[in-house]
Amino acid sequence: MRTVNCILIADSGSTKTDWLLTSQAHDILEVHTAGINPVRDSQDVIFRILSEQLMPQLMPHVASVGSIFFYGSGCVEPFSDSVREALGRHFPEATAAVESDLLGAARALCGHQPGIACILGTGSNTCYFDGSHIALHTPPLGYILGDEGSGATLGRTLLNRLLKGALPQQMKDELMTRYNLTPASILDRVYKQPQANVFLASLVPFITEHRSHPQIRRMLHEAFTDFVVRNILPYGHPELPLHFVGSIAAIYREELQAAIEEQGLRMGRIVQKPLHAIAQYHSTLHEAAV
Repeated sequence: MRTVNCILIADSGSTKTDWLLTSQAHDILEVHTAGINPVRDSQDVIFRILSEQLMPQLMPHVASVGSIFFYGSGCVEPFSDSVREALGRHFPEATAAVESDLLGAARALCGHQPGIACILGTGSNTCYFDGSHIALHTPPLGYILGDEGSGATLGRTLLNRLLKGALPQQMKDELMTRYNLTPASILDRVYKQPQANVFLASLVPFITEHRSHPQIRRMLHEAFTDFVVRNILPYGHPELPLHFVGSIAAIYREELQAAIEEQGLRMGRIVQKPLHAIAQYHSTLHEAAV
């Protein structure tokens, strides 16, 4: 008789999905597959990723999976149905919950306590989490209309200043040489090529190297102030800490904290990758149920 007592956790972005198989006692296995985004990917594509990439790595533990918690970008109704159905076909005896990456971040960061949960990576997203549910949510709107403070928006601002002549000549020359850029190639990458947000975010290492330059320091301060004013202040909970997941929050902790405190708010936790914190959240729930 097989034992069904393991939990499979997934934290999925558009480029990569991190999977963790865990039991009450310990983590068993961590594996990685291509990203799954049901807004972009058909059910056939999702099924193939699970079949060809996930299942071979999970052997021989597949039969032990009793619960699956999948958190991912694009996992909102009705798109999440395709992920749920694909998981059900591979794990017919397991229960599967498919939720947004924002809820995963909130559970990882806040646990069972109220808080402000933020994603700050290539894109940005925020919510007020009441300890159980996302109670308030400011729409991120993507890198064209929103995503304040994100890697894509930082890259967009840098290129704006480059093309409008607002960068020192030496920095301009260095940027264009390193990334093999011309005004024409920049416009092509942003307006005609796919994944412009990824291209823009790829400029973050350059920004990081020059973060002490007065112009870049000012750019970062303006970006993170804009993030707080447009996305956090409308929640009306200045008493709650701001928690973050994502690479931008981890890289620019100092600049981000300065912008937060300037608005009379308080920095909370920063977790670059939420997978293990999500697993801890569900482990606590499982122990309480037992």
